Amino acid sequence: MSSEPLPASTEALEADLSAATISKKQLNKEARKAAKAAKAENAGKAEKSQAEEEDDPFAVNYGDVPLEEIQSKVISGRSWTDIGDLDEAAVGRSVLIRGYAEKFRPVCKKIAFVVLRQSMTTVQCVLVASADTGVSTQMVRFATSLSKESIVDVEGVVSLPKDPLKATTQQVEIQVRKVYCISRAIPTLPINLEDAARSEAEFDLAERTGEKLARVHQESRLNYRVIDLRTPTSQSVFRIKFEVENAFRQYLSSKGFIGIHTPRLISGSSEGGAAVFKLQYYGQDACLAQSPQLYKQMSLCGGFGRVFEVGPIF
Repeated sequence: MSSEPLPASTEALEADLSAATISKKQLNKEARKAAKAAKAENAGKAEKSQAEEEDDPFAVNYGDVPLEEIQSKVISGRSWTDIGDLDEAAVGRSVLIRGYAEKFRPVCKKIAFVVLRQSMTTVQCVLVASADTGVSTQMVRFATSLSKESIVDVEGVVSLPKDPLKATTQQVEIQVRKVYCISRAIPTLPINLEDAARSEAEFDLAERTGEKLARVHQESRLNYRVIDLRTPTSQSVFRIKFEVENAFRQYLSSKGFIGIHTPRLISGSSEGGAAVFKLQYYGQDACLAQSPQLYKQMSLCGGFGRVFEVGPIF
């Protein structure tokens, strides 16, 4: 006697197929219904959010500044305080600062922290929703919705926190009263500023510990130079170069030297050498100056006495 199961009848197969078809149709129907409900819910949230913004009595204290308002057409009379000047002596003073939005830390719906950076200095800004301070929950949400590296204006009162701050250069914080976005950065930058700011020592340590860190290569740095210039390393390089040059200028000036500026584009080689950078300038042969020697001699013959120049040569 065979143990194989009897083949299913045609009616049973048709019933199974019909049930499967109905089940599939039901699933599609339920999926469409769920998508419709989600869309309606999102629309309701958007309407509610818009209604809240319209009802916000402190709406004038935050927002995106229109382009026509930031163009230099008239003198506004407003005075911005450098973040580097914010210290304990400024506690209790109302200030206006401008910087790049570096970090966001929302604590809850009514409290958030924003770190602003200006050159190499940073300060922590505190937003606490309260009718007394003119800060609403919508304003807190607006501040934390900004993208990193957006340029932001903040008005507030300088205060001294209870505990020392470790994440910022300044040991005071700003109790925010107004916040305006001057220029929004794109949501995702082509290179991450934190990655670009890492030193070789950090990469060596990560390699020893097995940690993987993103490295920004030179080509990317040059392609997005405006972002790379914001790193502490780039900022430091330019400041050191300036201070060294300034020290030379001050010393030579104290010895009676006069600073001059000589041409960089000349018709012939300045020292008689053949290895010069030649080019065409309005149909005439020209080259980049190798030395200001000729012009220094002209200055001496002209009675200037001691002269010096700080500039590039080629």
